[in-house]
Amino acid sequence: MVLLQIVGRAFLNFLAAAGRLFLFTAQAVSHMVRPPFYWRSLGRQMLDVGFYSLPVVGLTAIFTGMVLALQSYTGFARFSAESAIPNVVVVSITRELGPVLAGLMVAGRVGAAMAAEIGTMRVTEQIDALTTLATNPFKYLVAPRLWAGIITLPVLVLTADAIGIFGGYLVSTYKLGFNPAVYLNNTREFLEVMDVVSGLVKAGVFGFLIALMGCYHGYHSRGGAQGVGGATTNAVVSASILILSFNYVITELFFAR
Repeated sequence: MVLLQIVGRAFLNFLAAAGRLFLFTAQAVSHMVRPPFYWRSLGRQMLDVGFYSLPVVGLTAIFTGMVLALQSYTGFARFSAESAIPNVVVVSITRELGPVLAGLMVAGRVGAAMAAEIGTMRVTEQIDALTTLATNPFKYLVAPRLWAGIITLPVLVLTADAIGIFGGYLVSTYKLGFNPAVYLNNTREFLEVMDVVSGLVKAGVFGFLIALMGCYHGYHSRGGAQGVGGATTNAVVSASILILSFNYVITELFFAR
């Protein structure tokens, strides 16, 4: 009976948490599409999510493309299929590695910052002060962050795709001895519009999930500084898990035959 109590309590706690998240998401989405809109807050969040995340996303992308080219050459050389390296690099970057790695980097940087900022406002009663001043916290704090994630992450991923492909080009031409013109031609001919589109759709979904987890855990943080730290950790972990989960779901929708 003790074991059943533990399992039942855990299941009920999971259902309660899922219900709170669903209600929070529904309320946040409803405020995203209804005025008033805080454009200055949106611009500030887009700058923070997009522009300030570009260095870490760019570095991740270029080294990923370089390593991918090296590893592909090591494997394909066994079958005399080195000519397929441009194809593997461009497809892997645009479909999977670009959006997933950019999403994980942004989750670690921006998701944690959102949770810490909103969590600090919660424990210091600044959110209650906003309500007292007739300012809806969802419209002022949550909605701009959700829109910023949806808008800026696809731009980051598109930039990461270009940088990652360029990293593979550098290694392939300067270290592996590929002809630059042939490499670029193979990349251009093999790349399809759907490869890029699927990555951008993933990026938009990932941006929404990152901002949602950061806002949700920060908004419900309790217990002072320790609660804010826990909210920050939970935001990064939950956003990372959701990114990997939804990556499979979206891939299944786009490419399942």
